[in-house]
Amino acid sequence: MFGKRRQKKQDRSQNQSPRQTKTRLTFEQLMEKCGASKDFVSFTKSDKHPFTISYYKSMVNPDLVHKDLIPYLTRYSSLSLKELSREIPVENIEHTSDVQTIMDSLLTGSVIVQSRPGKSDCLLIPAATTEKRQISVPETEFSVVGPKEAFTETLEVNINMVRKRLPIPELHVKEVTVGKLSKTRVVILYIDGIVNMENVNTLKQRISAIEYDHILDSSYILQMISDNQYSPFPQLINTERPDRVAAVLSEGKVAVLVDGSPSALTGPTTLVEFFSAFEDYFLSWHIASVFRMIRLFSVLFSVLSTPLYVAVLTFHYEMIPTDLLGTLIASRSGIPFPPIVEAIILELAIELLREAGARLPSKVGQTIGIVGGICIGTAAVQAGLTSNVLLIIVALAALASFTTPVYQMSNTIRLIRFPFLIFAQFWGLLGVAICSAFVLGHMLRLTSLGRPFLAPLFPLRMTDLKDALFRLPFNRQSLRPLQMRPEDPVRFNSQRGLQKNDIEE
Repeated sequence: MFGKRRQKKQDRSQNQSPRQTKTRLTFEQLMEKCGASKDFVSFTKSDKHPFTISYYKSMVNPDLVHKDLIPYLTRYSSLSLKELSREIPVENIEHTSDVQTIMDSLLTGSVIVQSRPGKSDCLLIPAATTEKRQISVPETEFSVVGPKEAFTETLEVNINMVRKRLPIPELHVKEVTVGKLSKTRVVILYIDGIVNMENVNTLKQRISAIEYDHILDSSYILQMISDNQYSPFPQLINTERPDRVAAVLSEGKVAVLVDGSPSALTGPTTLVEFFSAFEDYFLSWHIASVFRMIRLFSVLFSVLSTPLYVAVLTFHYEMIPTDLLGTLIASRSGIPFPPIVEAIILELAIELLREAGARLPSKVGQTIGIVGGICIGTAAVQAGLTSNVLLIIVALAALASFTTPVYQMSNTIRLIRFPFLIFAQFWGLLGVAICSAFVLGHMLRLTSLGRPFLAPLFPLRMTDLKDALFRLPFNRQSLRPLQMRPEDPVRFNSQRGLQKNDIEE
């Protein structure tokens, strides 16, 4: 009996979805609902041929309404709506009686014009206000040399900044609307003839399948369309630089821009790209390659330095050189805690200083970070809570984590240090090796839009190593990254790229 009741409820819920149970609004109900808002304006011009104008004054440009629309409406009020749409000097005017279309246009900054009050057919005249922030300097991806432009929160401006760097008709823009409440515009950019359309279709399908009520930033999209949403590693690059977006599009990748977000998503991506600053391409290839190797070494040092300290002092103190042993004994004399406790205390203190500096105003945050770090570190050593050797190691590890060019990967490095500490406390160097194997195995299974995350290291692609761990000269990079499977893998003729056509005297 109870099973039959449960089955009936399930059948009823399947046959009547929440969207189907909602009754469709009529035009009068829509006007009544909109009229409950203080910023909704609706008035009738009572001449020989009256017409009604309705709009949200917070969404439209008042100069356009009062200087351009109303004079034309007054002059041609005797015309029908279709004839009137040809006389008003505004693009994309729509004549419709569909209530859903009217509501969507009204909420995006359009003006509704009715020939008579109460009639459902009307003109939808775009008059949205264009408030926007000025283009500024990149903050999280600042570079000493190179362009100094960053994305803004306006979608059209961001697309313009990309098209300015790629003025070709093959640059395609596809738009999708997501978010039941926010109705956020999301665009996908790619270069036709270069990109692998499988990547474009995968990205379009994942974005279209998003079921969420509001999308406020590209970070929402990043979390929802990732191949593995439970992984701490970001599988798409979040960048605020239009020059970087233009560069990856020319490699055969795909970019995503979100209205209201000052950053773009690019993919498919690989692990080595998170340690490649875009400034590397503005420097000579020798210097850029050295800087990349320094960043990779810094990441390994940031993750492994403190766990190795805990493992050696807990299980493998016989590995400490004799000259260094006296220094460690002197620094740890009088400390009542084991190495793992003092390591966690210092790591948490560093994280507290980071969060405090990030949440406070910029000038105050810098002061808190410097003064707080000096005061807390000195007081902890003098109070006998930690050793000065570990304090130096933790401080260097924190500095090393800041060398990561992409902010999302920097947060991941901060997070995975703690599992390494726990494994080092329980099993020493064996625990560090086990945790490293877990992390490496996870990254081997990880993909970005279906492409291997560790490429070109695994699977090994020798051609793509020209711009991976190090960067060769531009005339040596005649092919696009093969792991992206581009339709046109050739950038330029390799033989011509190696020639120097100097004038012979």
